[in-house]
Amino acid sequence: MTTDVEVAIIGAGPFGLTAAAHLRAAGRETQVFGDPLEFWRTRTPRGMLLRSPYAGSNLDDPEAKYSLEEYQRQTGIEVRRPIPLDTFLDYGAWFQQHAVPDVDTRNVVMVRNTDNRFRIDLGDATLTAQRVVVAAGVGSFAHVPPPFDIGAPDLVSHTLDEHDLGRWADRRVLVVGGGQSALESAALLHEAGADVTVVVRQPVVHWLAESGWKHTNPIIGPLLYAKPDVGPMLVSHMVAHPRQYSRMPRRVQDRLAIRAIRPAGAGWLRPRLDDVPIRVATCVTHLSRQGDRLSVATSDGRREVVDRVLLGTGYRVDLSRYEFLDKELVARVRVVNRYPVLSRAFETSVPGLHITGAPAARAFGPLMRFVAGSEFAARKIARGIAP
Repeated sequence: MTTDVEVAIIGAGPFGLTAAAHLRAAGRETQVFGDPLEFWRTRTPRGMLLRSPYAGSNLDDPEAKYSLEEYQRQTGIEVRRPIPLDTFLDYGAWFQQHAVPDVDTRNVVMVRNTDNRFRIDLGDATLTAQRVVVAAGVGSFAHVPPPFDIGAPDLVSHTLDEHDLGRWADRRVLVVGGGQSALESAALLHEAGADVTVVVRQPVVHWLAESGWKHTNPIIGPLLYAKPDVGPMLVSHMVAHPRQYSRMPRRVQDRLAIRAIRPAGAGWLRPRLDDVPIRVATCVTHLSRQGDRLSVATSDGRREVVDRVLLGTGYRVDLSRYEFLDKELVARVRVVNRYPVLSRAFETSVPGLHITGAPAARAFGPLMRFVAGSEFAARKIARGIAP
């Protein structure tokens, strides 16, 4: 059975849902595929607090009818700050039910491009689409560097594989990484009763919002930091405007990206880690299975045995790891350093194929890695596709 749709969106997270809301408002026939907010519900640690500030966590629709403020007003639910994961999930479900109520929860098995159209295999049906917007997130891009790729998923896992950190209570866990996912996972493990140590490759752990009054002052704060609060003072404003960012010389963009997304933890995490050992300037040099545990050697000369190694080693964009994209289709997408080259409407070198979210970060900057970037992306895609 074959059904036609004008625009098919693959992914029902923040970028997919906001793109659908804007495309429909522009009169485009749009169908979203995927389990709404699945990554947030199943692949982020339970008990997590959002690093993004309140102002940078809105899901956007053209009439601003479904903002966090409206969610609070209509539901009576107060949104604490930082925002708890459960609250964001509830808000996301509320947004989806109002803005995009007909999400098709089936997973896309394969997308092929033939005869200037896209053929989408859903397993139990197929359809064709004039355009496809890939908003599939970072779940396929987890980075597992050596020496951790030893084929022992029962002992070594990435933070996206650990939704319930409480199951490691009373166990010894080594957390690797100095970014938000590693540090917050370490805090949650410690609070669950695990014996946790963190090793960080950098010589120092960077903490966000260390500027105190510069952030909170109602006059000075907005001058130094943009609402999404991605990056340090002033840099925050540069990355908050993706269109202007994309016009800067490449070398400037790269420097800003490094400054904006270097590994760091939210300032409110710091007191929760007071009793957790954090060893900086330290790398894991070797690990091996020792029965149902791991023997770990580190660059500071220590050897220890742990029950689990948890990797907060981030993500590396690589379109070939989207298993639902046909290999021949991926091969036709022009990329630079694994990132797709995109037009102003987030369109790839394959006509009709648009990619949003983290894979768009090289084209439009670090904001594309955060919920706050979904508004800009949705508006540009809708304007680019609308007649």
